[in-house]
Amino acid sequence: MASYEFTVTVKTQYLEEQSDPARAHYVFAYAITIKNTGQVTAQLISRHWIITDANNHREEVRGLGVVGNQPLLQPGEQFEYTSGTALQTPQGSMTGEYFCVAEDGEQFEAKVPEFVLSLPRTLH
Repeated sequence: MASYEFTVTVKTQYLEEQSDPARAHYVFAYAITIKNTGQVTAQLISRHWIITDANNHREEVRGLGVVGNQPLLQPGEQFEYTSGTALQTPQGSMTGEYFCVAEDGEQFEAKVPEFVLSLPRTLH
């Protein structure tokens, strides 16, 4: 087990009621779980996202914390939050990282594995 490690998992959902495909506006929610799988208490300080749509339009987002929080996580603790994004295409993806600082001052990044944003498939 690494001393400094946050593990990130993601679940996504298409928000049909907030989307307007006729105007190329597709809204997605994503639920993130951040778990301290390391051996040292650490705090999430900031985030960096790369959001890419199906036309390869890329947007980068940086900011402090997540949804107004900078969670301090003991080993084994987790923090969950939900946020969202809008795309101009019905498919896209997101990836990024969280910048963290352990209680001993060590800085590390928690990678967010790339995840897909896509309309649900329907069978006819």
